[in-house]
Amino acid sequence: MPRLAANVSMLFPQLGFLDRFAAAAAAGFRYVEYQFPYEHDAAEVARRARDARVEVVLHNLPLGGDPKVERGIACLPGREREFRDNVERGIEYARAAGCPRLNCISGIAPAERQHLDVLVGNLRYAARKLGAAGLQLMLEPVSTRAVPGFILNRSQQAIEVLNAVGEGNAFLQYDLYHMQIMEGDLAATIERLLPRIGHLQIADVPARNEPGTGELNFDFLLRHIDRLGYSGWIGCEYNPRGDTVEGLKWARAYLS
Repeated sequence: MPRLAANVSMLFPQLGFLDRFAAAAAAGFRYVEYQFPYEHDAAEVARRARDARVEVVLHNLPLGGDPKVERGIACLPGREREFRDNVERGIEYARAAGCPRLNCISGIAPAERQHLDVLVGNLRYAARKLGAAGLQLMLEPVSTRAVPGFILNRSQQAIEVLNAVGEGNAFLQYDLYHMQIMEGDLAATIERLLPRIGHLQIADVPARNEPGTGELNFDFLLRHIDRLGYSGWIGCEYNPRGDTVEGLKWARAYLS
């Protein structure tokens, strides 16, 4: 049975971030993920999760720079020191919350050797630092619809970067929303790449709302992922079309 994690950066938008942990637990979630907790004290984020009795399974490393312009700095030459500082900060928050994996947002740049070499070097540094802390590193390709100009848009691009990084605790974060837009063939791709996938995320296409609102057959896909023996979590990283709890009808069988 797939283990669903509420992305509390996106679900329950009527609440403040710190209040969403309790809301996720009340809706039936035992696991949560979030994007960027860094506006809040690390100890307070951890306390809210602990009080709600939910397990934190993923969050992102800090973006760095201007998030409206850069969407990550991991691929940008000359920003290595800033990236390394962000790795340390991400580890601090992960340790506080007992979060076992951190996702790196690569950044906006052409997929050219200069930027890819910087990305590989930064990811290798991050993976080794995270490994020393007992954590995993995720790398996520992102659709050009969501972030025009993002350096990694397809699963194979991310796998090639991970191969170059060469660290055993670095994995692919496979978001079905982004990959349906960019390449489709989700079931076969997940089966082929399953040993390299460290985390899955879902949203329906085209509007990035909850499953059942778009073109993807989530009944089939979730059963398929379960049959493959995927043992990780599936992050519900979508924008609720209306009330979050009302929109969770699709998930009832997985939250019971």
